[in-house]
Amino acid sequence: MSRTEGQLLSTLLCHIGDHARGNEDLLKEIPGLRVYGGDDRIKGLTDKVTNCQELKFNSINVRCLFTPCHTAGHMCYFVWEDDCTDSPAVFTGDTLFIGGCGKFFEGTAEQMHHNLTEVLGTLPEDTKVFCGHEYTKRNLKFALMVEPENEKVKEMLSWAKARDDDDKPTVPSTLLEEFEYNPFLRLSNEAVQRFTGKTDPIEVLRVLRKEKDNFKKPKDRVPAHAMMALEWGLLRS
Repeated sequence: MSRTEGQLLSTLLCHIGDHARGNEDLLKEIPGLRVYGGDDRIKGLTDKVTNCQELKFNSINVRCLFTPCHTAGHMCYFVWEDDCTDSPAVFTGDTLFIGGCGKFFEGTAEQMHHNLTEVLGTLPEDTKVFCGHEYTKRNLKFALMVEPENEKVKEMLSWAKARDDDDKPTVPSTLLEEFEYNPFLRLSNEAVQRFTGKTDPIEVLRVLRKEKDNFKKPKDRVPAHAMMALEWGLLRS
């Protein structure tokens, strides 16, 4: 929100309740603010939306995509602009992450499978994916454990580590990229099925999520020169 440039926030699109802290304060601060979402638990909700409902804000179009599982009222938002050659975008909240997917807090593997394959997975491949959290590095470490021979996972993990070191975001990705390295979108892949010991896509997803819930990421190894410097400093202190 920038008052100095004459711009004022007019609309909030909310995925779930715990991504909506501060809504009520903003409503007090900004008269006429509209808060859209699919869950009555979203604080400050002014407009409840439904699956496939379309909203329009000047030249910006928003399609609401109901994706229950992480929470029962979770909503994603597919966004495109009239007469614009840029790729569309999808704001996935806690359903799809770069290299991962959300926990099944209030839903089932069947629901998440539908969300990932039938709802998000059928959007245009060039769609930019804006997720609700930066879990990329941890997700890709798990993806590498699932598919240790996947060169795209190795490449993306190296890139994500470099971005993290430079304090830069890894978001967005694209759907096409996610299909190359995100195990939760690669349920029919032989290596993913071998890892889970299952072949039915929903069962593969169920096992993947359970394994991810219990995953302890390997700690990044401290470079040898840094360790030597630390040891030398300790010896001299």
